[in-house]
Amino acid sequence: MKILAIILTYNEEIHLERCLSRLKNIVTDIWVVDSFSTDRTEEIAYKYDARFMQNKFVNHAAQFKWALAQVPPDIDWIMRVDADEYLSHQYVDDISRCLHKLSPEIKGVYCRKYRVFQGKLIRFGAVNGVTLGIWKRGCAEMETRWMDEHLKLLSGESVVFRGGLIDHNLQPLSWWTAKHNGYSSREVIEILNQQYKFDISRDNQKISIKSQASIKRFIKEQIYNKLPCGVRPFMYFCFRYFFALGFLDGFAGFSFHFLQGFWYRFLVDVKLKEVERIMNENSLDVVVAIKKVLDVDVAQKNT
Repeated sequence: MKILAIILTYNEEIHLERCLSRLKNIVTDIWVVDSFSTDRTEEIAYKYDARFMQNKFVNHAAQFKWALAQVPPDIDWIMRVDADEYLSHQYVDDISRCLHKLSPEIKGVYCRKYRVFQGKLIRFGAVNGVTLGIWKRGCAEMETRWMDEHLKLLSGESVVFRGGLIDHNLQPLSWWTAKHNGYSSREVIEILNQQYKFDISRDNQKISIKSQASIKRFIKEQIYNKLPCGVRPFMYFCFRYFFALGFLDGFAGFSFHFLQGFWYRFLVDVKLKEVERIMNENSLDVVVAIKKVLDVDVAQKNT
């Protein structure tokens, strides 16, 4: 049984060795799909006998779809792991003991996703869920989206392993805020595309409530995005921090839910309003306004 792990990277020397060290004994192949890093990412990949590949980055969905297109037919299972994630010991054990015993009807394996922020595991706030971590070759596809892309299981049954992925980024907070500033622009593009439908390559299939990711997508697009700008981030923060018990994680929990649940979402709303204002004041097409305000060329093909 051949298992391939795919990791997308860009300047991930601070994380990559930790990630690869948990993978090396449970997979047969590791691909590091890089966006032309300038640090020691390539050196670390070769240290763990990974195949190092480079491709121009457009967005995460396009990069991963490019990697999937290279997978040879002799691969049985594919695993997705982010460079700043690592497998829990339980997940390593689950894969080693259980994956080869699954019935032929099982085409996908979901795993739990845990987040560490400011050195503390975030246990509350409704942010830890399950994600499709392993699937049989050809049985899942990546959505074409600028943000909030998910892997979709196309057919077959699935199981949930007890272990999971631990998302623990070691970069300083200034890096985290800069990263989320970039994410916020992509969120704005998704919201505008929901309204104007200018990017026909994006996955616009009707939402089907069959998985946790689908439920979250439905709530986000059909409820949250239709609430008033500025008000919805405050409501979302209150839900996570008070109703979902985020306050039980102490100061790290408050910091995470305020920054990721309120500040980030508020930044999305402010940028959205800026694009709409520039469109109205200058009679611009939405694609032109996005380029002018967010400096993102949505005309690029996500292939």
